[in-house]
Amino acid sequence: MTKPVQRRRILRVEVGVGATPRHDSLAAEEPLEIRVGGTSFAVTMRTPGHDFDLVAGFLVSEGVVTSPADLRTMIYCAQSPTPPTARHPRQALEENTYNVIDVGVTGAGTVVAASRERNVYTSSSCGVCGLASIDAVATTSAFDVSADAVRVEAKVLGALPDLLRDQQAVFERTGGLHAAGLFSSTGEALAVREDVGRHNAVDKVVGQALREDRLPLTGSVLQVSGRASFELVQKAAMAGVPVLAAVSAPSSLAVDLADRLGVTLVGFSRGTTFNVYTHPERVVVD
Repeated sequence: MTKPVQRRRILRVEVGVGATPRHDSLAAEEPLEIRVGGTSFAVTMRTPGHDFDLVAGFLVSEGVVTSPADLRTMIYCAQSPTPPTARHPRQALEENTYNVIDVGVTGAGTVVAASRERNVYTSSSCGVCGLASIDAVATTSAFDVSADAVRVEAKVLGALPDLLRDQQAVFERTGGLHAAGLFSSTGEALAVREDVGRHNAVDKVVGQALREDRLPLTGSVLQVSGRASFELVQKAAMAGVPVLAAVSAPSSLAVDLADRLGVTLVGFSRGTTFNVYTHPERVVVD
């Protein structure tokens, strides 16, 4: 399996000074094909590592699974075999590249998966999923985050970006990864994951929680690097997360969805200041 960090030889250029050969650390990016019951469901670009968590979290956001009991099996499998040639007659043997995961789901998940089968490519910068409208998310989520009575002190929310940054080990080496962190209402780090795609980082956090049978994530805060998009609000709601905070701006559709579903959405979280866009009653201000 590919490591999350790779080394490459580069040329470092300093204008007016010259150029120096050196090595640089890069965040790995590879495709991951997700199959459900042997049928291709989606392909996403991700940083290898915690792949089972990523797949489990993705299926939560798609409404395919809501508990560990819904996941019958998850296995790496080989890609299509390479056609044999005269020179390599045994080339047809399949090779496990660890870039394909086949999931067996139970119950209603099989029907949901079939109805939402996309078989499309998803880039690492965009995690648009099968639930493409506010109505779809509102009618599909198994958890009612609007009923979550959690309260979070402003000083706790303000501290989360730095707490998240302190645990970004791969970002420290590469400068090229997003992160998502799940925190308690008092600021305790419950899980932190990194990936080239911010939506993948969230899926990895949610997937870990699912596999540990901790959904819904009542009373928790999801802190993400980058901006807050529609898809991230969707993923938070599908996992039962009542508070989503981002270091950058939210989109208008993200605000609309958060408002409708009862998610407290925080943006521009920069330590001592942040904006609360929806459901501010959960934020305790001194």
